[in-house]
Amino acid sequence: MNKITIEEEIRIPRQEKEVYRTLRTNLEFTGLENRVIAMTSVSPGDGKTTVSYHLALAFAESGRRTLLVDADLRKSVLLRRLSIRESVKGLSHYLSGQENVGDVIYSTNKKNLFVMPSGVFPTNPTELLGNERFSQLMPVLKNTFDYIVIDTPPLGYVIDAAVVAKVADGTVLVLSAGASYRAEAKSVAEQLKTANSNLLGVVLNKVDVHRGTYYGRYGKYGEYGEY
Repeated sequence: MNKITIEEEIRIPRQEKEVYRTLRTNLEFTGLENRVIAMTSVSPGDGKTTVSYHLALAFAESGRRTLLVDADLRKSVLLRRLSIRESVKGLSHYLSGQENVGDVIYSTNKKNLFVMPSGVFPTNPTELLGNERFSQLMPVLKNTFDYIVIDTPPLGYVIDAAVVAKVADGTVLVLSAGASYRAEAKSVAEQLKTANSNLLGVVLNKVDVHRGTYYGRYGKYGEYGEY
């Protein structure tokens, strides 16, 4: 297994790491069966990739062998955000049959944290994510990793996240505080329901801590009111 170095451009203040530990704990209490967790959002810029990375890191820091899968096969920003400069192959190479799964998983300089990059951007991302190679991949990965966090594109823009949600154990929806998209958020939740996804909860991201609101509050969907 090859190794890549994370220089971690995605930084948060030390005190806010406790928020991700709380999120990790809440997800653990949803049940041992929820080990493959898809992350989605309504819009680009909601902070979904940042939340995905820090959640995966929180699992890894607790001693869980964790894989962060970049399933945004359209406009991934994960490698750039983590300052990974190596030329790496990834999920699209595996789904298209060009590489074996072991060739697209990389260990990192973060203990217990592994990464599967997106790979090259294909012309048919939805079809690739919907093929049997992806659905058959999850049971294989669960034999190796304790938790698998899958970063997906915003479901408010493309359907890919709903396709991924079908094979995940549960989904977390990331919302940006102050964004005026109640109708869109409700639509995303309905799409996940239609996909038979287990909506584990919502992360309210980008909260202004100086206004006295707890950063990254996490809870069941209904705790934020009806959209």
